Amino acid sequence: MTANHPVNCRYYYADFHRGRELEECRLIKRNPESRPWRRALCDSCPVPGILNHTNCAEIALEATVTRKWGLLERVEVFAVCAKHLTELDDPNYCPKCAASE
Repeated sequence: MTANHPVNCRYYYADFHRGRELEECRLIKRNPESRPWRRALCDSCPVPGILNHTNCAEIALEATVTRKWGLLERVEVFAVCAKHLTELDDPNYCPKCAASE
């Protein structure tokens, strides 16, 4: 079952109605190249922070679970500004959106 604290992310989905035990990350689920998702990855996932702090109103994200040093799994994010069709080096900041403000 889930960790002690709730997940505050638009891509996290859980269904425990009538005995179901379904949890998933719908962002990672869209990426068939990703390693499998586990609930524990949510605790260190950068996506909620990106969604809260980015200056890009039309950010598009892709996420994948990667393994670092053969042991540690983490979520890596690829971000694009959909308004300007620009890949973002820093998902928290779109220079073109900042210039148009």
